[in-house]
Amino acid sequence: MPYKSTYADITIPDVDLYSLIFEREKLPFPEDHPIFIDELTRKTYTYAAIKSAVLQFGQGLKYEFRWRKSDVLCIFSTNNIDYGTICWGTHWVGGVVTPANPGYTVDELTFQLKSSKSRCLVTTAELLPVAAPAAAAAGIPKSAIILIGPTRAQGYRHYTSILDPSAVTHFRRPKLTPSKDLAFIAYSSGTTGVPKGVMLTHTNLVTNLLQYGSVEEGYTTWKEDRVVAFLPFFHAYGLTCIMHHAIFRGLTTVVMPRFDLPKLLGNVQEWKITYLYAVPPVVLLLAKHPLIDKYDLKSLKYINSGAAPLTSDLIHAVHTRLGVPIKQGYGLSETSPVTHILPVENALTHPGGVGRLLPNMEVKYVDEQGNEVPRGERGEVCVRGGNVMIGYLNNVEATKGCIDKDGFFHTGDIGQEDADGILFIVDRVKELIKYKGFQVAPAELEGLLLGHPEVDDVAVAGVYDEGIASEVPRAYVVLRAGTERSDAKAVEIQEWLAKKVANYKRLRGGVKWVDAIPKSASGKILRRVIREEIRKEGEERKEKELNRAKL
Repeated sequence: MPYKSTYADITIPDVDLYSLIFEREKLPFPEDHPIFIDELTRKTYTYAAIKSAVLQFGQGLKYEFRWRKSDVLCIFSTNNIDYGTICWGTHWVGGVVTPANPGYTVDELTFQLKSSKSRCLVTTAELLPVAAPAAAAAGIPKSAIILIGPTRAQGYRHYTSILDPSAVTHFRRPKLTPSKDLAFIAYSSGTTGVPKGVMLTHTNLVTNLLQYGSVEEGYTTWKEDRVVAFLPFFHAYGLTCIMHHAIFRGLTTVVMPRFDLPKLLGNVQEWKITYLYAVPPVVLLLAKHPLIDKYDLKSLKYINSGAAPLTSDLIHAVHTRLGVPIKQGYGLSETSPVTHILPVENALTHPGGVGRLLPNMEVKYVDEQGNEVPRGERGEVCVRGGNVMIGYLNNVEATKGCIDKDGFFHTGDIGQEDADGILFIVDRVKELIKYKGFQVAPAELEGLLLGHPEVDDVAVAGVYDEGIASEVPRAYVVLRAGTERSDAKAVEIQEWLAKKVANYKRLRGGVKWVDAIPKSASGKILRRVIREEIRKEGEERKEKELNRAKL
């Protein structure tokens, strides 16, 4: 039978995101308290300033774009202190936001714009070489491309000029049904190779923000703690756990456009950052990079790592070097995203654990046949709660394939709880590769690689790179008869694919030549066979390293 969270249930109000954040009866911090600080310009947004900008942008959409309830706006941008303003202004007018990866190619962005039926595209001047042609291909006029950030571009409007504040008409907000009306459409790579639009309602986000906040409030306060945001806001981790959590709880947050180690360390030192949100590759740098010793990082109290599991060795290495505990979390875009958080007091006693189930949630574990297994045994992690998506956009079959008749979302990850109720992720059912927290669908890369004139067949799998503490995609390639296998040809194929995909999807694991791709009688790639070869390869490499060490 399913198991409830060991945390006491909390009250989830029936409100939309805008109401939760900006229409509270009692604000727990002053309105002039700084929330977002731009790392580059030092521009600061207080809570009051954000609320004013949100209202202006929302009314601007209504006044100038005749925005209708459920219209979709796409944000294609690196981190920016205006990112939240665009999201919440769109929500004010009843709209839906679809965040897009700023590393996308024109084709990738075009797909998301068309799939989500976006009416408007918000981007930065630096990203116009991709944004403009993608918008044109999706039927979005130039007049509906809006810029954010400090840089302007001729012929394009900045979001602050959408509406003259003196001409504001007092529009009424549309009435929303929080459990049904969408707040976000987040795109998650599917094993079929086609990204799927994850439909997240206002209730989904409100629930997860309160679930997450109820556990985190014991570790941070608006008076003492400061956060730095380099994890992308387009990703569910950055969107909920950093951007939304910051304004909801009043945590001053220094916003970085992207990750840069020297700048990150400089920000921690200058702003006395106390709470660092990270991913395993960044944790690895904190453990080993010589630059760490040149900065004063004593203000750090906690590090929270998510998006992919950490090894216990890495956790202990960082604690030994910095004296800071690392607690992990677990979740997916489909769960808004957090389902589990590891308490700080368990960071060293349960290294590698991703945490306890959040309040107002249930979990069950099932075997390969879908039968429940007793708690404590290995099984696919399946969760149920108000933070679970309502489904995939225009994809009923995919939704049925992951949400069962009882409303449990099947995560595709194999987990096991210990005696203290802490979850450990031990394997993955799904074929997705996780590169630094980003999802890479093997089938998508396979489909592209089969378009190479000298590739007869191909399979893509993830191989673990200890140097960056992350999986990387590798292609197993059957070349066309008569084509010579060479290092030069492997590089050529890697570079050919790199021009067609976002940076995180590149074949960093290289190309390996094979005579045939293992397949079932029906022609399906036998990925378990490839995974077993990768496992053996890893064991052989470790054995060689051990023998060299003995010498």
